[in-house]
Amino acid sequence: MMGKNFMKNLKKAQQAFGELDKRLVQMKIEFSAGGGMVTIVMNGKKELLDLKISPEVVDPDDIEMLQDLIIAAIRGAQEKVDDEVQSQMSQMAGMLGVDISNFPG
Repeated sequence: MMGKNFMKNLKKAQQAFGELDKRLVQMKIEFSAGGGMVTIVMNGKKELLDLKISPEVVDPDDIEMLQDLIIAAIRGAQEKVDDEVQSQMSQMAGMLGVDISNFPG
């Protein structure tokens, strides 16, 4: 049988996860590659919000470089999102009194 504390903590965790979900959608993480030639903006759910490509990097004779810069910018933005989400999860776990240091991530 589940006690009152368990149900209270479960409700608190559900509220915290709901709040985290809202923050992830509103979060804007920016990453640039090639010295700012390609800039990606993602939210905390890794949804692409914006892509900026500097006209100087658009060279019809070197499409591969542009492709590489776009891939590098996307990967960099994803890593920044992962770091920020991990930080937010740690803060949330701390508020809930849960140790997530051993969880894979």
